[in-house]
Amino acid sequence: MTKQNPRQLAFIALRSVHRGAFADVALDKVLQNANLSNLDRGLVTELVYGSVRRQRTLDALIDQLAKKPASKQPSDLRTILHLGLYQLRYLNQIPPSAAVNSTVELAKENHFSGLTGFVNGLLRQYIRQDADSTNQHLLKLPENPVERLGILHSFPDWIVQVWLEQLGDAETEQLCEWMNASPTIDLRVNILRTSIEEVEAAMHSAGISVSRIPHLPQGLRLTGTIGTIANLPGFSQGWWSIQDSSAQLVSYLLDPQPGEVIIDACAAPGGKTTHIAELIGDNGTVWGCDRTPSRLKKLQENTHRLGLKSIQICTGDSRNQSQFTNIADRVLLDAPCSGLGTLHRRADARWRHTKETVTELAALQAELLAQSATWVKPGGSLAYSTCTLHPVENENIIQAFLERHPHWQIQSPMPNSNLAPFTTPEGWLKVWPHRHQMDGFFMVLLKCN
Repeated sequence: MTKQNPRQLAFIALRSVHRGAFADVALDKVLQNANLSNLDRGLVTELVYGSVRRQRTLDALIDQLAKKPASKQPSDLRTILHLGLYQLRYLNQIPPSAAVNSTVELAKENHFSGLTGFVNGLLRQYIRQDADSTNQHLLKLPENPVERLGILHSFPDWIVQVWLEQLGDAETEQLCEWMNASPTIDLRVNILRTSIEEVEAAMHSAGISVSRIPHLPQGLRLTGTIGTIANLPGFSQGWWSIQDSSAQLVSYLLDPQPGEVIIDACAAPGGKTTHIAELIGDNGTVWGCDRTPSRLKKLQENTHRLGLKSIQICTGDSRNQSQFTNIADRVLLDAPCSGLGTLHRRADARWRHTKETVTELAALQAELLAQSATWVKPGGSLAYSTCTLHPVENENIIQAFLERHPHWQIQSPMPNSNLAPFTTPEGWLKVWPHRHQMDGFFMVLLKCN
């Protein structure tokens, strides 16, 4: 095997992930210098993200099939077994014999020649058991619903518990399945430079399948093989931005108007900032604030590509920006969060957060909300949003804020608006991926009296 072998490249990336690297960074690193066909690049990507995403299930299979549990296996050997089992369990297009043989070769290539018999035996044992059962039945599962769903769909118990408390068993399982599917790519058309019809036509001419997204007048969803984003029609001309459909809803909730002063408190990389500028016809002042200069650079690049002039940059922690007191007609606080609504996009995110990190994030969110509220003029409004599905970061934050600030109140969308399908009786919006076919989001509009 050579380093250009897709399974070897996947192994190298996964080894980095298990040593602490982010999955997307590790994958990009191995693909940068690889001379692979598009098909093989796709295979490396699927193996890396899939193995990371499904690691709890794969570990449970190792525990079941081997004498030594997954946690006691040498790290690199465990990674090799993950790759083999992932192909057997989840990649129907790969013949079982090819999955076994390539995994045995992978063991030889990576200094486990003495254990090739073990690798071969474990994978063939899986195939034999799988032939006598379905995938789900082959995996022995506990009766406890939290652990059962956690092992079957590969999520930490604490995340499953959070969803079960809100959705119940059946919908939680639907949500878990949705989070393990490959993500779609959504575009937001820049109406200052083109029309949704023109972008549709350009994509179709290039052989790219696109479809309209309900409730989003600027939204298009790409399906099928896409290739490099920067090579798609209209990218360099600033015709569109990559932005998930649920994130597009946030700017409609804020409802910015031409001539206003608007502040985006946690702006980078700028998807919502640029959307706000487009909605006001680039007529007004839009402050994009963030504490990370490297991420603000991305905002500046997007601003330039989209041809927007109304955006101003402010570098620094929004908790310390007192110069904005009482100057804004509208403020957007898209707060840093655990990202539980976007776990399908970030394969390793489910393993990086804990109940403790959520508590820390909630404290930060409360501080940011209290400070950004001081920027709003009397009669102005503030939109709070997150891409998580955890009440501690969403509903609880808003309820606590309103208790401390009685002159603020929730402003619900109009019943006939494009936001109505997502609106709850409490007046905030909650996007559930398995119901709405977009990233999970929470958002609410607050009015200052």
